[in-house]
Amino acid sequence: AMLEALAALDARPEVDVIVLARGGGSVEDLLPFSDERLVRAAASAHTPVVSAIGHEGDSPILDLAADVRASTPTDAAKLLVPDVSEEYAGIAEARVRMRNALGARLTQAGRELDAILARPPFARPQTMIDVRESDLSSLRLWLRNHMRRALDSSAAEQSNLLSRLRALSPQATLDRGYSILRDNAGIVTDAQNVSVGQNLHAILSSGSLELGVTTVHEGERHG
Repeated sequence: AMLEALAALDARPEVDVIVLARGGGSVEDLLPFSDERLVRAAASAHTPVVSAIGHEGDSPILDLAADVRASTPTDAAKLLVPDVSEEYAGIAEARVRMRNALGARLTQAGRELDAILARPPFARPQTMIDVRESDLSSLRLWLRNHMRRALDSSAAEQSNLLSRLRALSPQATLDRGYSILRDNAGIVTDAQNVSVGQNLHAILSSGSLELGVTTVHEGERHG
């Protein structure tokens, strides 16, 4: 009868679980639950099988072949159909744990955010601008002083070059009282190249003269 009932229940797709149990009895009543045919049928069943023989001292082979062993039929009922109040209590406890975990995470995130906001760049953002402004002011002052020194140095060098150019200028020589004599061939530097009666052109510091040579003295240098 158990084999037929097991096969019939296993063939019905709406059956979720099959419980093999006994309602009490002697030790001899346990023998069918060690029958090889029943054990093989339970092991090959597609539907989960629960063994709920209700014994402690003896262990029928069905306990080893079943998917789950329950100590009593009542224990099997508790395993298959949990107590509603216990399930609600478990759900409530899980919700409390989730709420506490979420609260702790939010608290930690709040602390991390406060720590970040307490850093100087966030607590006093104007400080970054002030520091950069100070750096720019210092850089501007350094650049201005550097340019001033460079300009002063260039001006001094230019003045020195100008003084040297003026010292080498023919005009400076003329300004000291000298003059330049020229004939038709060019500048006259030697008296032996001039003859009496020759006309010469004299360049002064300011203006020029047309001269006529009356006397020539050769061989004398002045300086």
